[in-house]
Amino acid sequence: MKTKLGTVILSAGAGTRMKMKLPKPLAPFMGRCLVDFPIEEGLKLNKAIGESYKVSLVTGHGSDLVKDYVTSSYPEEEFGFAYQEEQLGTAHALKCYFDQVSFAKDCEYTLVLCADTPLINMASLETLYKELITNDLDGVAATFLEETPKGYGRIIRSKEGGFHIVEEKDADDIQRKVNEVNSGMYVLKTKFILDHLYSIGSTNKAGEFYLTDLFKDDYKVKPVLFEDKMPFAGVNDLHQLERSEQAMRRRIVFNLREKGVRFIDSRHTYIDTENIGAGSVIYPNVHIDHKSCIGEGVTLEAGSIIIDSTIEDEVILKAYSHLEGAILRKSSVVGPYARMRPGADIGSESKIGNFVEIKKSVLSRGVKVSHLSYVGDAEIGDQTNIGCGFITCNYDGANKHKTEIGENCFIGSDSQTVAPVKIGDNCFVASSSTITNNMPDGSFAISRTKQSTKEGMAKRFLKSK
Repeated sequence: MKTKLGTVILSAGAGTRMKMKLPKPLAPFMGRCLVDFPIEEGLKLNKAIGESYKVSLVTGHGSDLVKDYVTSSYPEEEFGFAYQEEQLGTAHALKCYFDQVSFAKDCEYTLVLCADTPLINMASLETLYKELITNDLDGVAATFLEETPKGYGRIIRSKEGGFHIVEEKDADDIQRKVNEVNSGMYVLKTKFILDHLYSIGSTNKAGEFYLTDLFKDDYKVKPVLFEDKMPFAGVNDLHQLERSEQAMRRRIVFNLREKGVRFIDSRHTYIDTENIGAGSVIYPNVHIDHKSCIGEGVTLEAGSIIIDSTIEDEVILKAYSHLEGAILRKSSVVGPYARMRPGADIGSESKIGNFVEIKKSVLSRGVKVSHLSYVGDAEIGDQTNIGCGFITCNYDGANKHKTEIGENCFIGSDSQTVAPVKIGDNCFVASSSTITNNMPDGSFAISRTKQSTKEGMAKRFLKSK
């Protein structure tokens, strides 16, 4: 069966202007890599079309790193890979694709994307694809208007309705004034590519094989002009990387507002996900990574940092709290200045106060750990109250051990549990106690020594200036 659409992503760049040790496709972007975004938008298009598809990458610099990253990040997809040993131009890259990827020639249409265009969106790609199909064209190129078009290939439209593309180095003074430019993204009939690709030469000032030579005035090709140029913005240096991340976050904020998320000052928020529910309120200097999911009616106060975490409905996360790999269940309140480390699972209606750190612990419904405590490797039952300055002593220098505290317990301030230890339901631990032995249900424990008071002895210890 013939595959409908083959998507090929040109990913061979070294990215020397990025000044990173990584190959350009793996440059960090919104918590992921540049190459993730054209891959994901291409996959969205393929699935929207509802036809069979294949996705491939042409790699070059850091080929093994790119290949390993892509295959591990998308284990459900079967990618094709081609290797462009020398970067001799975009047409040469496509030759590598057709020569090395077994299924490339079996695709009816070919979509060409670039790994360094993270702002591309499925809607633009779908517009491009439909233009080709509706008008039975051999190829279409996405174009946009650029006030300062230096560096871009110029779109030269003919009076007869055709067009061709002139690269910057080969353009004359009149052509350089044209501000309709080539995005580098195309959809073409595969047969049309194969009929012309191998005859493309390199007689140009760069000495490269240009894919743009597939577009000539007398061919059945068309430029598709987009009003919004941002989806086609390339990333070639750190300045463009920063600008593109800002643009992506503006897009995310716009979409979140449309579904009912309120921002106090979106200019100073750093949101990498659209998985935030309606009615939520986000204060300035909140950071949320792309792996996190926020429910409805959530309040995220200033300075909160949320990494790979889930926050359920109606949670209040108070100022300057830090979450990583944590779960906050419905209607819980956390912070300010709380740290929830990986494995922290905070039960519904629980209250975690200031300067509390929780790691790899499950707290059930209504638990209170109000301030200045560390809870690690623990399970705490419903409605238990933990006093100020409580510590689970979970590490013996070699291994971690578990503390279990039952329901409806009261643990007094400045107490410790030396794990492994179990405290049953309805227990009371007196302040300043160190619990080393298990406590049965309903028991009381106190482990501090009896106070001894010596009148008049203080002067032996007080020091005068």
